[in-house]
Amino acid sequence: MTEPGERAQIGLVLGVLGGTGAQGRGLARRFAMAGATVLLGSRDASRAAVVAAGIADTQGRVRGVTNAEAAGADVVFIAVPYEGHAALLTELSEALAGRIVVDCVNPLGFDKRGAFALDVPEGSAAEQAAALLPRSRVCAAFNHIGAQRLLVGHDDIVTDVLVVGDDLVAKDTVIALACAIPGLRGLDGGSLRLARHVEALTAVLIAVNKRYKTHAGMRLTDVDETRRTVDNSVDLIHPSMGDWS
Repeated sequence: MTEPGERAQIGLVLGVLGGTGAQGRGLARRFAMAGATVLLGSRDASRAAVVAAGIADTQGRVRGVTNAEAAGADVVFIAVPYEGHAALLTELSEALAGRIVVDCVNPLGFDKRGAFALDVPEGSAAEQAAALLPRSRVCAAFNHIGAQRLLVGHDDIVTDVLVVGDDLVAKDTVIALACAIPGLRGLDGGSLRLARHVEALTAVLIAVNKRYKTHAGMRLTDVDETRRTVDNSVDLIHPSMGDWS
C-alpha cells in the first residue's frame, strides 16, 4: 500500500486527452519518468505518435494514439483547451464510462490586464465534465503546474497538487498518482464544487509568474498528510480498479 510520503512505480495505464499540447506532453513525460505507461491522445493518431516519440526521458513508455483510444486507459487526464472541452467529452462519454477522469483544464480569458477566470455555466470545467460524464468518476487536479516545469529538466517539482472530487476512492487514486512524481505532494482539496476556486487560482499564479519572471507553483504550510481523515491506502502497483460503470 502507498503510505503518505512514499513513492512507488505506477502500475496503472494513464491516458491524456489533448496530449499533444504543452500541458499534456508535460504530464505524460513526468508520469512516464515515474514508471507509468501513458497513452498520448490526439484527434490524429499519426501526429500523436510523432509527438510521443519526441518527448524526452520517457524510455518508450509514451505511445501516441487517438483520443478515443486514450479514453480507454485506467485513469484519463483532460488537457484540452477549454474551448474544445465540452465537445470532446460529449463525444467520448461512452468510452469514459467507469473511468477515473482527471480534469486539468483552467477556463481562463486574457486581456490587457492579464489572465482572469471565465464564467462556466456548471461552475467549473471539472463540474462541466461531471455533468457530461455521469458514469465517470471526475476529479480536478494538476491545475497549478505550468507546462514548462513538467517539460524541462529532471529536478523534483516541489509543489502541491490540490485534488478535488466527490468520489473518495477516485480522489485517493489521483493523490497517489501526484505523489508518485518526485517533489509533488497530492492533497485532498475537498469536494468537486470547489474546483471553480482551484481553477480560478491559476490566474493569480500566472500574474505572479509574469511579475517575478518565474514558474511558481504552490505549497501549503503546516499540512500533516498522516492526519487526513479518508482512505489513503491506494496501491498503484497492484491496483484493483473495480466495476464503476
